[in-house]
Amino acid sequence: MTIRLLCASHTPLMDHVEAPPEVEQEVRGTFGRLGEEVRAYDPELLIIFSPDHFRGFFYDMLPPFTVGIRATAIGDYGIGEGDYDVPEALALQCVEHLHANDVDVAMSYRMRVDHGFSQVPVLLTGSVRTYPTIPIHINCAGPPLPSIRRVRELGHQVGRWAAGLGKRVLIVGSGGLSHDPPIPRIGNAPPHVAEMLIAGRNPSQEALKAREQANFELARKLARGEGDALPLNPDWDRAFMAQMAEGDFAPILATGDDALTAIAGCGGHEVRTWVAAYAAMHAAGPGDHRFVYYHAISEWNAGMGIATAAAAAQA
Repeated sequence: MTIRLLCASHTPLMDHVEAPPEVEQEVRGTFGRLGEEVRAYDPELLIIFSPDHFRGFFYDMLPPFTVGIRATAIGDYGIGEGDYDVPEALALQCVEHLHANDVDVAMSYRMRVDHGFSQVPVLLTGSVRTYPTIPIHINCAGPPLPSIRRVRELGHQVGRWAAGLGKRVLIVGSGGLSHDPPIPRIGNAPPHVAEMLIAGRNPSQEALKAREQANFELARKLARGEGDALPLNPDWDRAFMAQMAEGDFAPILATGDDALTAIAGCGGHEVRTWVAAYAAMHAAGPGDHRFVYYHAISEWNAGMGIATAAAAAQA
């Protein structure tokens, strides 16, 4: 058995809004080097914790946690497309373990996932199908959200289960850090927007493009210091990354949802994926943790952080 971890911010703006060339080169170069490490490790299983951005999960049925038994990348923003190679028997075994240990998760035989799940595997390996993958969705976008305490317990139990497989496992947390994308709230949304949040599957190409363009323009305004989006918070991002590496969950557990929004924006709730991934890693045993990269990239509306870890004997 070997367990490794990789946590990274994702941003669909990377291929659509220009950042300073030296910054873009750093980010892509970092993912390229990490991709080489992943290929050398040759994982037998990827477990990905990710949010959705009202592309595959909606308020008509929005569980706090969902394990994909079968899953398809929808290819939004041109990032990844097609079926994941989900080992169904293992995915069901994971669900059974979670239920047996009092973590209630939903399961899906037709999970549709967006760039949150797809971007990191594509940047690392070029495809969503390179390795067998179990996708685990954490609701980070549709309040009321699962508590950080429950997210940590989800990750802890996934880590316990993964440690017993006798396989090379790579645990991925995809999301965060500080960013404030234009995600509407159902409580004050006009009727047509509320309907999209409830059952917005299969939007027209026009609606899809309009939504993506709005996100691009928000990022451009943020880079110019304009608009209403909350600025990125690099000091908080770096502190959070250090806390996760140390296994210090107390600060994020003590941060309420309203406070987290004020600190890191509505997209900051995606740090739940880091909490789950690090809880899984720490449950699997002591590890050597590595701070790989951080840069606040306003053009991509991303506190872009990347970190890795390996069990101490593997590093």
